[in-house]
Amino acid sequence: MPGISSLVQLTTVRARPITAGDLRVTPESRILAVRLPFGGFVWHQPTGVVVERGGRTIQRLPIRDLTRIVQIAGVLATLVLTLVCLLAASAPSEA
Repeated sequence: MPGISSLVQLTTVRARPITAGDLRVTPESRILAVRLPFGGFVWHQPTGVVVERGGRTIQRLPIRDLTRIVQIAGVLATLVLTLVCLLAASAPSEA
């Protein structure tokens, strides 16, 4: 039976750098690959950009996924609202 490391792989990769004069910009991304006997999937997420000058890294600019942040906030808000509604519905009424 194969181990979990052969089924699930998380790696960080760099794309081909873009050069402008002595400035070099290299995009980075994280890849989650899940391989199953009947198929699998790959999730590719950009994580940042590395800026180099003269062969030295001068800055790493992270890429924030605003869409994912909004989606998670929406799910959390829905869970909280559902919990509040359930608590309000189960409270004894004063009639």
